[in-house]
Amino acid sequence: MRGHTRLVSAAALVAVGLLASACSGTPAPTAGGASSPAATGAPAEATSITIRGCTPQNPLIGTNTNEVCGGNVLDAVTAKLVHYNSDTAAPELDIAESIETTDSITFTVKIKPGYKFHDGTEVKAKNFVDAWNWAAYGPNAQLNSYFFEPIEGYTDLQCGTAKNADGADEVNCEKAPPASEAMSGLAVVDDLTFTIKTVSPTSNLPVRLGYTAFIPQPDAFFADSSKGKAEFANAVIGAGPYKLVSKTDTAMELEKFADYSGSNPGSVDKVTFRIYNDLNAAYNDVVANNLDLTDVIPSDMLVADQWKTDLDGRFGTRDTGVIQVVSFSPKDENFKNADLRRAITMGFDRELITKQVFEGARTPATGWVSPVVDGYKEGACVDCVFNPTEAKKLYDAAGGYKGTMPIGVNADGGHQVWADAFCNQLKNNLGMDCAVVPTPDFATLRTGIVARELEGVYRGGWQMDYPSIENFLTPIYATGASSNDSDYSNKEFDKLLADAAAAPSNEEANALYQQAEAILGKDNPTIPLWYQQSQFGWSDKIAEVKMTPFSTFDLSSVVLKG
Repeated sequence: MRGHTRLVSAAALVAVGLLASACSGTPAPTAGGASSPAATGAPAEATSITIRGCTPQNPLIGTNTNEVCGGNVLDAVTAKLVHYNSDTAAPELDIAESIETTDSITFTVKIKPGYKFHDGTEVKAKNFVDAWNWAAYGPNAQLNSYFFEPIEGYTDLQCGTAKNADGADEVNCEKAPPASEAMSGLAVVDDLTFTIKTVSPTSNLPVRLGYTAFIPQPDAFFADSSKGKAEFANAVIGAGPYKLVSKTDTAMELEKFADYSGSNPGSVDKVTFRIYNDLNAAYNDVVANNLDLTDVIPSDMLVADQWKTDLDGRFGTRDTGVIQVVSFSPKDENFKNADLRRAITMGFDRELITKQVFEGARTPATGWVSPVVDGYKEGACVDCVFNPTEAKKLYDAAGGYKGTMPIGVNADGGHQVWADAFCNQLKNNLGMDCAVVPTPDFATLRTGIVARELEGVYRGGWQMDYPSIENFLTPIYATGASSNDSDYSNKEFDKLLADAAAAPSNEEANALYQQAEAILGKDNPTIPLWYQQSQFGWSDKIAEVKMTPFSTFDLSSVVLKG
């Protein structure tokens, strides 16, 4: 069916809350998976669909992919211990047969026998333990290494510091290598059992285990001696419903895995992610039935609901766990002034932009956490209330922005229109000089951000990895976190995150996470823009399709006409 319902209904919120408070406060994912009409039987003839794709920032390694262009493909070709329900986002057991704990510190994971990788080898406990140790090992420089920090022994796998040419201390894996190559908190018990021991109680750990960083890797992964496992990345071997058969600069082709062992099989035989650097080109191809699915509608097509006319009977909407923000460049000296950050945050009208640019298809953000997850609390961003008079006072008191402030966006994401509106309002309300600076594609923008090469501000977005308030805070704003693009650091914030993770109940954890978010409201490390309702479209070839709470297509739900 088509996804028009809210991400997490009242019933689903209750279910997630019960999961999070079961037993010793540890979420206990339920077995099973979402059903779909297409999952009950596949047509005899070969079937295929094309989906709008974009250029991955990095080679397709799960622990080095933290953006949607690569993540959407990896979601189709990999399987994890936990799968998120395509209707409610509730965690369900997938490769895991059970995840048990009595203290939220030591977890015993049993995996299902006979679960196969695409090369025919069986998924075993060591495939998880070895993959996680490799990901956490400092010299391997994986973007998602941070997700393993709760596990005992993680710090022993990190590189130390050494003096650089300027005499300053910096991380240096060659001069100060890690003390170990394996985390003491991971242990293989037998072929189908392993244990995880965390440094402190981590009640929502099982909920996290459906994220791409926690995938198992086959023996072939470790046999690849190329730098960064580049050879493996071009021919990824996962355990998911689809396998990668071709990867070029223009397309990534997947085929259904005949020996898939899970509960979420693909419904069509072949899926091609066709890479577009122009969002309007992808949209026009769907309108013309030359592309089967697009997960984004250009903002100019939302005006007067033009997209609904163009795609009459071929469109859908869904509230999803996605928030858009603007990040301050950590290398830009201007933003060390807190009043300047506050002035920009309150100096533009979110409601006006969401109405004029998005025709109400976005909701002005009042904080840093999406309202679709349990624990959301409205109003954490006090300065998100439009106040041009106070903003101008703060801007002038801060001495303004020296020079012209660049606003970095990716040209392939349809961001030019709202970014122009954002800049024009800052010019009118604050007297600021600013200019929108597009990059050719998302990969280029992310590369510049990760390398800390950009000045000014740049767009950022967060598509939840797992359904938790914690996921909108820890990976983005904790000190040293993998997606902390503004290099934000606050000891009180970090302590609240740690206390929340160790809380004995979901309610207590959420209260502490809300206190942590309130600190963001004082520091303004980024500028919340709006919460995203996802609009999507399909060709006349598609009879049914479902969008998940993560703003991705459920490939088990696709039904073709005829």
